[in-house]
Amino acid sequence: MILNVSGRTDIIAFYMDWFKNRLESGFVDVRNPFNKSLVSRIYLENVDAYMFCTKNPSRFLEIIDLIKKPFILHVTLTPYKKDIEPNVIDKKVLIEEIKKISSVIGSDNLYIRYDPIFLSEKYDVNYHLKAFDKLCNLLDGYVHNYIISFIDDYKNVRKNMNILKYRDFTEEDYKQIGIGFSESARKHDASVQTCFEERNLVEYGFKKGECLSIEMAYKLTGKVYKKWKARNCACAEMVDIGVYNTCTHFCKYCYANFDEKNIKENIKKHNKNSSLLIGELNDDDIIKERYK
Repeated sequence: MILNVSGRTDIIAFYMDWFKNRLESGFVDVRNPFNKSLVSRIYLENVDAYMFCTKNPSRFLEIIDLIKKPFILHVTLTPYKKDIEPNVIDKKVLIEEIKKISSVIGSDNLYIRYDPIFLSEKYDVNYHLKAFDKLCNLLDGYVHNYIISFIDDYKNVRKNMNILKYRDFTEEDYKQIGIGFSESARKHDASVQTCFEERNLVEYGFKKGECLSIEMAYKLTGKVYKKWKARNCACAEMVDIGVYNTCTHFCKYCYANFDEKNIKENIKKHNKNSSLLIGELNDDDIIKERYK
């Protein structure tokens, strides 16, 4: 089993004390988001590897000695301002944190997600070309893997259209991004790829790959994993332990947040000592051990 920590929320940024408790306790409970009475219990001894995703890895090194399994760390770093990412930490601070982490864990399993890209009058193609080139320059020698994606038509995206003000991509946009990003990465001995995008930009020098490929999963665990049906993509199957509508970064393009009022209510239910990220176990919950 590969544990995803997490695509549904930023556990590393906001719930690290809870996650450290789970590592020390040896198990975690995950409520089914589509059937609230079903709870999966995952014993960490059955976990083969971890996939961490965060926009603030400042406390990540606190758990290095507790993980005891192979892992990949994805850090999202975009060039947007507070209008788009209200509560993301200062990008200069984030870059220094990435350097520090890379110096400890190495760059092989560290990925930077420039994700998602959207185009507007403020954030146009030239803006992104300059921003990505600067990013590669600042992280030269510390990062060798970049992943990008393009904005999707999520509920939250539509709701925030008046803020995002994004436009559709043209073929010329894809070409400029493909050529420009590839050149910037290549200058710094790095690769750039998309994940689950119709336009993977391989014709412009992008590497064909996934966020966590079947091949990478085998390299980490020595096991052959199926494709992740829950995401309908080519990534290896993972188990996400997060909860939707619990991230207070409040990014305007986010797929995992779509009700800010609900987020605030959910956070009130968080208890760092609970086996669940949000709330407590109920007497009528059906708890089943999950092995894969």
